[in-house]
Amino acid sequence: MYRAENYPSKVLQNAVEAISSLPGIGSRSALRLALHLLKQDKEDLLRLSSSIAALGSEIHYCKECKMVSDSDLCQICSSPKRDRNLICVVESVRDVMSIEATNSYNGLYHVLGGIISPINGVSPSDLNIRELLARLKPGMEIILALSGDVEGETTSFYIYRQIEAYGVKVSTLARGLGFGDDLEYADSLTLGRSIEARRPFKP
Repeated sequence: MYRAENYPSKVLQNAVEAISSLPGIGSRSALRLALHLLKQDKEDLLRLSSSIAALGSEIHYCKECKMVSDSDLCQICSSPKRDRNLICVVESVRDVMSIEATNSYNGLYHVLGGIISPINGVSPSDLNIRELLARLKPGMEIILALSGDVEGETTSFYIYRQIEAYGVKVSTLARGLGFGDDLEYADSLTLGRSIEARRPFKP
């Protein structure tokens, strides 16, 4: 970490510290990015800064599925072409984007906002599980599309126990995905086939 006295500018120091707060970016990478930004046109910098600021002031979370959206209801939930008896439960917004990229799924989603992880202080009450229960109707199919690691399996089992009395079919991804794989890193073909070949969930 560079000391304050190593910076020729307080503004540069503040920028580096802000950039290095992002996941996976250390102080050296942050300095390199900040110096790169200094070379850009002011218009480009303003466009970048306003786009980032809009994330905090203008983004919405869909009132149905908790996906990020520009309005109260996301494009997926508002589409009349979607199968409303099919809900795919995922950990994050990135998982929705990964599944959508396969063009193999035409149902709805429900974003939990994480997975149960006692070691990280994440309990069921921290996730959007109650909101999922409120959407359930008899005859629906719920696809538990969570990671295959211990925490993902624990979350799937917990949700299954919560929803098994609702008269819904519960399935999970076929394991073309390896144990412990994250949906985010699966290629589109493998992920698409895992959705199409989904199987009943067995706790």
